Amino acid sequence: MKMSKWVSTILLLSFLNPIISKGSSNLAQDFLEFANKNEVFEWMVGVRRKIHEKPELGYEEYETSEMIRKELDKMGILYEYPVAGTGVVGFVGSGEGPFVGLRADMDALPMQEMVEWKHKSKVDGKMHACGHDGHVTMLLGAAKILKQHSHLLKGTVVLVFQPAEEGGGGAKLVVESGILKNVKAIFGLHVAPEQPLGQVFSRSGTIMAGSGFFEAVITGKGGHAAIPQHSIDPILAASNVVVSLQHLVSREADPLDSQVITVAKFQGGGAFNVIPDSVTIGGTFRAFSKASFTQLRQRIEEVIVGQATVHRCNATVDFAVDNKPFFPATINDAGLHKFFQNVAGDVLGVNNVKEMLPFTGAEDFSFYQEVIPGYFYFIGMNNDKNGKPASLHSPFFQLNEDVLPYGAAMQATLAATYLSDSQSQHPENHDEL
Repeated sequence: MKMSKWVSTILLLSFLNPIISKGSSNLAQDFLEFANKNEVFEWMVGVRRKIHEKPELGYEEYETSEMIRKELDKMGILYEYPVAGTGVVGFVGSGEGPFVGLRADMDALPMQEMVEWKHKSKVDGKMHACGHDGHVTMLLGAAKILKQHSHLLKGTVVLVFQPAEEGGGGAKLVVESGILKNVKAIFGLHVAPEQPLGQVFSRSGTIMAGSGFFEAVITGKGGHAAIPQHSIDPILAASNVVVSLQHLVSREADPLDSQVITVAKFQGGGAFNVIPDSVTIGGTFRAFSKASFTQLRQRIEEVIVGQATVHRCNATVDFAVDNKPFFPATINDAGLHKFFQNVAGDVLGVNNVKEMLPFTGAEDFSFYQEVIPGYFYFIGMNNDKNGKPASLHSPFFQLNEDVLPYGAAMQATLAATYLSDSQSQHPENHDEL
């Protein structure tokens, strides 16, 4: 009996379906095994420690950028430099579309490292206290994995080594450079020191808040502390401003719409018996929606100026957008959420893929998400090796290097699988960067 061509095709597809469905899983395990090879792991540890020893602040990442370029040169990966000042953008794959992005931030923090170890920061007052040295290393690890398996890539992976995440908004400049114009999706990660090693955490929709900075100078009239009636006290005015700003959250914001105002800077006076001429205060404000963020910004200025007036002072408010641009809320693309869960399950096991609640930290990865479907997630790094870990932005922060293979494999698998899925859905996609 002769089968029709249609029936033969159906039977063939049904036979191949288990193989096709297992392809992503096999790829994920191959990538993870490659990242865990002794020589690859030791290479990543060495790279990370070199970066850690020489931390550089936003838009000053010259040595970090040079090291990245040297490693990409060794791998034979082409790149563009400079992008957004000190950034590097590499390309691995076919050189044609579809294109998918992977991002790592490079900058350190203006902090003195308090951990005594062989590879402690060699730069006074600067430290990688947020894990960006690890993020760069994991992206380089992903680059090595992808280059080794470039014959499997059905498109091009764009490797974004980005400057100035810590308040400088480096992602905004990368977007404005136009280098990502044909990128269809972008993925970013961040280490989570208190979460278990080998687990990832994320959610669909809003995951982190929008954030902005403010600074205000409140000016009165200085004088002797013994005769305050002859002065106009800016410290009293500033103190009432701080209290009144908290009322914006407790009495004007919807309790179900989380907002935060933190005054973290209060400077004024230098003597016990002298009322100063002026006081400077500053801080941050955060909200999960654009409307709430805009409202909060407006009310902060109104409250500062109004309270200063009540106390016979003048006030000027600066939101420092030229140096510290407002970060939008970080909002994960809903269409990428299920994709992420499936890929992460293949790499780490489905039980190690966790949903998380949104929180009020901020990330400039959000600038990518305003123009490209993007997905941001956290990767745990806590095990017996690092005991009770210090939090991010602590001078006692330590990166557990056991996380490096997991992050490298996760990023590489997300990119390779995305390209494969995109090519199967849109085989005619041959854009060029």
